[in-house]
Amino acid sequence: MRIKIIGIIVLAGLLTSSCGSNKKIAEAKAQFDSEMAVANKQLGECGEELNKALNRLAECEKQRDRLQSSIKSTNEKLTLREEQIDDLKSQRSQQVEQIGDLTVLSKGANENIKETLNQLESKDKYINLLQAAKTKVDSINLALAVNLKGVLSQGISDQDVEISVDKTVVFVNISDKMLFYSGRSDITPRASEVLGKIAKIIESRPNLEVMVEGYTDNMPISSSCMKDNWDLSVKRATSVVRILQQDYNIDPNRLIAAGRGEYNALASNETIEGRSKNRRTRIIILPKLDQFYDLLNPDMAPE
Repeated sequence: MRIKIIGIIVLAGLLTSSCGSNKKIAEAKAQFDSEMAVANKQLGECGEELNKALNRLAECEKQRDRLQSSIKSTNEKLTLREEQIDDLKSQRSQQVEQIGDLTVLSKGANENIKETLNQLESKDKYINLLQAAKTKVDSINLALAVNLKGVLSQGISDQDVEISVDKTVVFVNISDKMLFYSGRSDITPRASEVLGKIAKIIESRPNLEVMVEGYTDNMPISSSCMKDNWDLSVKRATSVVRILQQDYNIDPNRLIAAGRGEYNALASNETIEGRSKNRRTRIIILPKLDQFYDLLNPDMAPE
């Protein structure tokens, strides 16, 4: 009898121990499943961040290719200018050699030769001045365009904003849907996103002027506060200028507002796509005229 009681106690202990082990295993498994769920979530987030980083890298590579193409074009132009300068110098050397071969020269002829040499020297000096001015303007505009593309590339569609460099100025074309309500000159809340970024670049270039031009399509418009497309384009340009002055503290002496109406169209107004492209605001960043003419002043030519 005593042996049976002892066996029952031992059996009860074994069953209790087995139940305790199963509970611990269940708890460990639950904790493991929880940690695995967290790890899988973190892995998914890392994957999303990796895709974003790869997309940004691809965009940077595209921008690098565009810049390399622009730099190549600029270098080709510089090479052409250098060839022209070398040709002029060669012509001057030939003329000097021809003059040196003359043995009998009158006083008047000597004076004429001296004047010719002075003119050739001035010509070389002016050519160097033009080369320096062109290089300076090209460098300023290239840096400005690169900065603008950099700040505007984040979160803004390429279809809404287009940046280009032409001669001595930088053009920023902005679609009307980015800035205005349809048929009105009121600035939309979304406009602050692009105008704020452009204002920072303008503010960092105090020696440049800013012209804002408004454009429309050829669809007639007439209301109590808008007579026609001329009126709409001017008021839209004025609205942008006012925002740059009042919200971003751009010196009004640097700002110009102009309306071009339905004219100077980029595309045919016969299609919806063409009219959409023609409805735009163009911001032109250009050197102040007095400073630009200073670049062409012969007295400022490099020695």
